[in-house]
Amino acid sequence: MNLGTKIERRMLDMAELRLDGEGQQQAIRGYAAVFDSLSQPLMGFREVIRKGAFRKTIKEADIRALWNHDPNYVLGRKSARTLQVQEDDKGLSTRIFPPDTQWARDLMESIKRGDVTQMSFGFRVVKDNWLPAGQDGLPVRELLSVQLFDVSPVTFPAYPQTEVHVRALMDAVLWKMQQGSIGTEEREAIALALDNVRTSVLEPGQSHSGDESSDAQTEPGQSHSDERQRAFRDIRQRFMKYATV
Repeated sequence: MNLGTKIERRMLDMAELRLDGEGQQQAIRGYAAVFDSLSQPLMGFREVIRKGAFRKTIKEADIRALWNHDPNYVLGRKSARTLQVQEDDKGLSTRIFPPDTQWARDLMESIKRGDVTQMSFGFRVVKDNWLPAGQDGLPVRELLSVQLFDVSPVTFPAYPQTEVHVRALMDAVLWKMQQGSIGTEEREAIALALDNVRTSVLEPGQSHSGDESSDAQTEPGQSHSDERQRAFRDIRQRFMKYATV
């Protein structure tokens, strides 16, 4: 298992969230991930989650449900039976039984009002596969097996162009490439993805024709500081030697 990489987070466009039940039996229900659906462009590539990607981790991991991925706000836990997660034909189905606390009641009211409508999940890649670029010029990363840490209702999606997400992806890619057990086609797809990342994220202002969100994005309230740019340059130096085949 790849335990050397950072946690990645994803929120898919088709993820959904709703309330189920009434009164004290009310639960938060939805899909944190949907299978076989291509994501929006992520730093110059796309991603697709295959059925079975969560099967092993659901059996083994003590998964948490968090509010906005914040470990200080635990909504449920698999071992406590306050979180139910399972794979079905559609994706990763979740049911959360939140605590009777003011902040959890406030969250449920926000979901009921339609202010919070999306879910996200935190994971680490165990096995993936990179496919050649499609018509849009973007390679596709298949997630075949992941280690799941948490599912989370979220206010905002986790933008993959931020520094934390770039570092997480680079760690996963570098670890895979350093193993030396991938074929030429997959290596070329990874190299193209890394080149797209360098163009669209590490060198803001240079657009990639296949990625409408190519300008480096920031999460609400954040800006591109000199410190972040230095971090991006550090990441670039780490993977440059692997970006050419």
